[in-house]
Amino acid sequence: MMNYQHYRKNPVLSFPERTWPDKEIEKAPIWCSVDLRDGNQALVEPMNVEEKMEMFELLLSLGFKEIEIGFPAASQIEYDFLRKLVAEHKIPDDVKVQVLCQCRQELIDRTFEAIQGIPNIIFHIYNSTSTLQRDVVFQKNEDEIVEIAIAGTRMVKEGLHKYDGNLQLEYSPESFTGTEVEFASRICNAVAKEWDHATKDPIIFNLPATVEMNTPNVYADQVEWMKNHFEDPENVIISVHPHNDRGTGIACAELALLAGADRVEGTLLGNGERTGNVDILTVAYNMFSQGVDPKLEINNIKKIVEMFERCCKMEVNPRHPYAGSLVFTAFSGSHQDAINKGKKALAERGSDIWQVPYLPIDPADIGREYEPVVRINSQSGKGGVAFVMDTVYGYKLPKKMQREFADVIQLISEKEGGEVKPERIMKAFKTTYIDLKDPFELVYVDIDDNTVNDDTHVALDFKYNGELYHSEAEGNGPIDALKTALRQCIPQVDFCVMDYTEHALSGGSHAKAAAYIEIMDPRSENVSFGVGVSSNITRASIRGIFSAINRMIAKEKDYV
Repeated sequence: MMNYQHYRKNPVLSFPERTWPDKEIEKAPIWCSVDLRDGNQALVEPMNVEEKMEMFELLLSLGFKEIEIGFPAASQIEYDFLRKLVAEHKIPDDVKVQVLCQCRQELIDRTFEAIQGIPNIIFHIYNSTSTLQRDVVFQKNEDEIVEIAIAGTRMVKEGLHKYDGNLQLEYSPESFTGTEVEFASRICNAVAKEWDHATKDPIIFNLPATVEMNTPNVYADQVEWMKNHFEDPENVIISVHPHNDRGTGIACAELALLAGADRVEGTLLGNGERTGNVDILTVAYNMFSQGVDPKLEINNIKKIVEMFERCCKMEVNPRHPYAGSLVFTAFSGSHQDAINKGKKALAERGSDIWQVPYLPIDPADIGREYEPVVRINSQSGKGGVAFVMDTVYGYKLPKKMQREFADVIQLISEKEGGEVKPERIMKAFKTTYIDLKDPFELVYVDIDDNTVNDDTHVALDFKYNGELYHSEAEGNGPIDALKTALRQCIPQVDFCVMDYTEHALSGGSHAKAAAYIEIMDPRSENVSFGVGVSSNITRASIRGIFSAINRMIAKEKDYV
């Protein structure tokens, strides 16, 4: 038995006045990327200057207007990188660079040196406020912890004369989730009072889930409670910075937005300390899937993933939401069938609203292709195979034939192992239906319709077991005439046509047609499908008959 008694429940806020459960996310928050700080410090091999510059430029291209650089006072590399951004004029006038600093005079002075020449800065100070850290780390009481925050605020306020740009203050009661809300409110309001509108911008109060300690609804309660207890709410921006210790960072961010948060700090693809920061891309794509403009230019996830993996030396999980290589695939046969039907319905209805089962968004909207949406393995059903044949190669298999051909592909998957690529599926299709020449092989056919009596005359050259035959016959259509011509030479051949469908494979002057023929042997009642392809639809149907007869005669053989 697991030693669950080693732990105790974290406190839950009693807050019956909550209103967030009845709200919806209707607009994007202010996004702040912390990839260059929180994300970078969590890498096994931190980014070098060139990689940081590439990451910074990517974040700009994605539309981030607030980007945290790091601790320029605590790291020479981060100081030099910040100065490089200034020297090379890399920071647009409408972008705020965020710098983090502890509440210590020498660090605040050094940070002011680092930010000279930056037009807009967010000066982010913090100190830990949780009950546990007050006890075991700092061994200070509440008054002493409040004084640290006030002193830090005063130092930044006094340093304003050293900076000629626009400065916005951000304060974080670090380890907020482990802090009594009453104390978190007290220390934030004390900071606001000390700051006293020293600059025109509102204070950012960042309420971080530094460590996830409870379910996301508790975090939402804490955020809404804080919102209701700011003494000067009109001059406050509520920011959240969720981590992912319990695997609910996304939910924490979304519920916090319902609870009144205005701003989200996070990283691309969730990189960060321990289990990571909140994944900004997933939160943004979730909004996008609900028809909300995320206010980020994130329509090329492949480009983002490629750059992230190169700079961070980390691989994106193949099941990562939206970005993973497998998230727009479907191995289950029922899923594949539903996707196929959903796409067809969407095309038939001509709707601008995306509604396809199992695909919450159109992969093309974020730079993904349709080709890998359905992948085939031994667990796939007829719908998936039919989807590949239709979307990749243009063959619209009749429903009854889908099951037959899916069985062929399933045997291939079981025999060869793993996924069956579209090229392998098409090869099997040709071998199974189109390229059959044993025992019958069509050599030449001429079809002449008699407009007087509506009869069709067929002149036919064909091989049977390698021997060449010529035959001519008339019938009430090309298939009936063909059957008569064949039986004149090979009497044992007999069949009834059960079903016939056709469609164009391609357009233009080189268009081809596909014909699908279902026949039955009247003696054994065995049924077989055949497929014929030609630029002439009648010739395609003749080839389909030859294909079906060959399959009927030798159905037990493996033609794959």
